[in-house]
Amino acid sequence: MKRTLLLTILLQAIFSIGQSPVDFVDPFIGTSNFGATNPGAVMPAGMVSVVPFNVAFKKGEENKFEKDSEWHSRPYVFENKFLTGFTHVNLSGVGCPDLGSIILMPTTGELEFDPEKNGTTYSNEKASPGYYTNTLDKYKIKTEMSATLRTGISRYTFPTGQSNIFLNLGLGLTNETGAMLQIKSDTEVEGYKLIGTFCYNPEDVRPVYFVAKFSKPAKNYGAWKKMQAYKGVEGAWTKYNDKYKPYKKYHHQMVGENIGTYFSFDTKEGETIEVKVGVSYVSIENARKNLEAEQPGFDLQTTHNQSVKKWNDLLGRIKVEGGTQEEKTIFYSALYHVLLHPNIIQDVNGEYPTMESYGVGNTNGKNRYTVFSLWDTYRNVHPFLSLVYPDLQTDMVNSMLDMYKESGWLPKWELLGMETSVMVGDPATPVIADTYLRGLKNFDTDLAYEAMRKSATQIENNKLRPGIQFYDKMGYIPESTGDDIWGGTVSTTLEYNISDWNLAQFAKALGKKEDAAFFEERSKSYRKYFDKSTGMLRPIMDDGKWLEPFNPEAGKNFEPVIGFVEGNAWQYRFYVPHDIKGLISLLGGEKIFIEELRRCFDTDNYDMANEPDITYPYLFNYVKGEEWRTQKKVRELIRKYYFQASNGIPGNDDTGTLSTWLLFSMMGFYPDCPGNMDYTLTSPIFEKITIQLHPDYYPGENIIIETSNKKDDNYLIDKINWNKKKHKSYFINHHELVKGGKLKFQLK
Repeated sequence: MKRTLLLTILLQAIFSIGQSPVDFVDPFIGTSNFGATNPGAVMPAGMVSVVPFNVAFKKGEENKFEKDSEWHSRPYVFENKFLTGFTHVNLSGVGCPDLGSIILMPTTGELEFDPEKNGTTYSNEKASPGYYTNTLDKYKIKTEMSATLRTGISRYTFPTGQSNIFLNLGLGLTNETGAMLQIKSDTEVEGYKLIGTFCYNPEDVRPVYFVAKFSKPAKNYGAWKKMQAYKGVEGAWTKYNDKYKPYKKYHHQMVGENIGTYFSFDTKEGETIEVKVGVSYVSIENARKNLEAEQPGFDLQTTHNQSVKKWNDLLGRIKVEGGTQEEKTIFYSALYHVLLHPNIIQDVNGEYPTMESYGVGNTNGKNRYTVFSLWDTYRNVHPFLSLVYPDLQTDMVNSMLDMYKESGWLPKWELLGMETSVMVGDPATPVIADTYLRGLKNFDTDLAYEAMRKSATQIENNKLRPGIQFYDKMGYIPESTGDDIWGGTVSTTLEYNISDWNLAQFAKALGKKEDAAFFEERSKSYRKYFDKSTGMLRPIMDDGKWLEPFNPEAGKNFEPVIGFVEGNAWQYRFYVPHDIKGLISLLGGEKIFIEELRRCFDTDNYDMANEPDITYPYLFNYVKGEEWRTQKKVRELIRKYYFQASNGIPGNDDTGTLSTWLLFSMMGFYPDCPGNMDYTLTSPIFEKITIQLHPDYYPGENIIIETSNKKDDNYLIDKINWNKKKHKSYFINHHELVKGGKLKFQLK
């Protein structure tokens, strides 16, 4: 630990001479083009984030919601400039709506409860790690916010007159609208908001509890509810003239849908009022404990300073030198996005909601993580965390195993202790296997193997592997009269193949030879989908015949297509990273493989914004003499799709997956298959990169990557040296790298 402390101090000292890592982070990157990131104030892995909640509006209709815009599935979109408050629980880089709840909205003047009317445009917007600010145009209110792990704090600078702060429990992104609130005093309100049905799937609904406190007693306060308009029929409800009905201050408690509170103050010009909000997924009592422990007073500046320190500590594990200001910005912004999820869910007392139940567990001092978008992140995020943040990755694996103990299954797409069952495959298996194989073994390996083997072998009522009865018997999942009941039969089978291969490597490492051989063989069953007439992996009907008609480009633009999930036959054609040599043989040899791989890019069938084909630029390295194509293609993709702008991520970041592709690619190496300990190489962007290695997990102090003869037009590799010795391969083993040393590229 002493070595880590000294190296951290050294890196921080170096950064302090110039700019620190947080100075390069631009939280606005990825906030449009469906990147789904947001610029809100948040700590690394923070349970709470304070995020501006904005909606689109048509020009000239500033007070109208535009229902069909991008706003509905994320709390913030850069182009939208109509704000209706600041949320406290949010998701970053996901493609479906949920959370975006517990919304504070400051206003001035008479009380107006309708967010379409009390919302406003804004200006002077700025954001940095742990801090966000803007000015609300209609009210001339300056807003500022920061966050701890479990609390948010906001500071509003008001003009003279009546000022109001609304707490809206109806507006948000979740598909649930129920809530409860109780006003405790003129400075405090508590309650909960229901959340759930992520991606409109019927998983459990869960409450998020909160306690909000104000730095100044309110002159007037009360509750309000959005009322339904009913016709005045004898013996029935009468019609309300107003949609929003306020209740007097003596009405302290309310339960229902679309409810909220208001606190009104008399303010002088420039007067500030701060609001702090504690959150818990266990109880109101725990939300209060979180608030008392992490935000005992009202001190936004101290909170911000603490957040900056934590961000610098984690971002500083990688130091880059050389490159342009923009290149450093997109690099550290990507690293920032990777560290947002998975995030902690336990309270300060260690309590958390158990998986798939309303029980309460305790971490006993450890971290319990949530938001496992595993279909996305198993490919590169978790290998990246294992290398740079093995301490965090180990806690994540232990969280996944605890979920298995609590629910009987490993997670697939877990959200706040609820299994959403989004996407296909068995993605927890490659995450756990890859983690172990990289040398991170601080978890119950017997339990892990039991859990992984269960998902791979249980035929009846298999929650993780639908269609396994066909997969196990036939090696593939057939289409049933054209009804894609398994969610993409080819895609699903390929995912099961990758998981089986990882399970085989894990079994081999544990000395389970028979299991290893069985799963290794089953991992190659994708070959049954291979259609020689098209050279594609083609869906097979339940009568054993090929799908007709078959268009390999169908599904290119995310339209539904039989056999594939979020992609087409081209985008899944090379999606067997565990058996590339076998695929080359299947296609007819190296020449045809390279020709067809090139054609995937040339026909615009490669999708940089989606996961199945994310490794394809690196596959040229598998054919000797063609490695330069990887270097050329990776550099082209970085320049085309990643830049410092709101649309500077090619699409949905998928909780850091697209950002991780960029990080690895800018550093010059990439894990093209989980469970495979060889990284594939390309030319780095920076002149020097220093990766600090964690001494509790790896023998080396750091990995240094240097690039010489680096010029704008030089991206092709001439020579590679590892620790002053010539490195003849375009692959390098993880276990060799973590011994520490210098990887040097000479470009031409």
